[in-house]
Amino acid sequence: MAGEFMNISQDEFIEWRPLLFSIGYRILGSVTYIEDFVHETFLKMYDVEDQLVHNKKAYLCKMMTNRCLDYLKSAQHTKEQYMGPWNPEPILIEKLPADIVLEKEGLSIAYLRMMENLTPNERVVLVLRDVVGFSYSEIADIVDLKENNCRKIYSRAKYKIKEVENESLDYRQNQQIVDQFIGAIQHQNINQLLHLLSEDVTLYSDGGGEVRAALRPIIFNQNVAAFLKGILKNATDDFYYEIKSVNGQPGIISYMDQRLHSVVSFFIIDDIIQGIYITMNPKKLPNDSVQEKK
Repeated sequence: MAGEFMNISQDEFIEWRPLLFSIGYRILGSVTYIEDFVHETFLKMYDVEDQLVHNKKAYLCKMMTNRCLDYLKSAQHTKEQYMGPWNPEPILIEKLPADIVLEKEGLSIAYLRMMENLTPNERVVLVLRDVVGFSYSEIADIVDLKENNCRKIYSRAKYKIKEVENESLDYRQNQQIVDQFIGAIQHQNINQLLHLLSEDVTLYSDGGGEVRAALRPIIFNQNVAAFLKGILKNATDDFYYEIKSVNGQPGIISYMDQRLHSVVSFFIIDDIIQGIYITMNPKKLPNDSVQEKK
């Protein structure tokens, strides 16, 4: 005779929903499907026999990571065919419920883009270890691998993203850099702009084939400065921008033609901009921010 099926209380749903969202977003770098994945994960728990689950939280995390892994495999071809650089989908923190983003570490656009260098298993192990704080034995149960293998996977993942480990996450200090960046562009002060950019700074312009954007990353400070100057030159008279919290760090939200035009994020180390991420693909822009400028 079949046993009783799993039950999730309202308190458990409230507690674990942001956790599952956090896992999914960091693994995929997208919010488009995450809410649906979270909902599906909770619904599937009601089809699991209670006696088969010893740790609800770990079991939910396992189902969520498996759902994300399935999506990564199915979306691989689509991403390979993506037109131009691919940027993670930015999140305007103030637009989400306060409980959604548990930790700001590992949330920046630079970090999420660096995750693209990892295999699916490396992403999952890294997120479960660094973000969720699971032990290697818990991770091994979730990903169906040996504990020693998980340790090796984690070590490889950390090595691949070591470049972003020194990223500055001081919001106020980074905002000063962003303010200086904006001032240098507005006053066409190229020397000041070059002073803020590392020599090998890289700019990723993501239009996804939906809008006009650079089809390849722009590398080196002189080239990036020229590209930014061109953007400003082509701005319409109603161009407008705001500095807002994007993935926990100061970013630039720009409007043009009475619409949300782009979200700009930065990768900063020791007060020097190492990377600039301009996301213009309408499918990646926050839907609840696409509105006519007041």
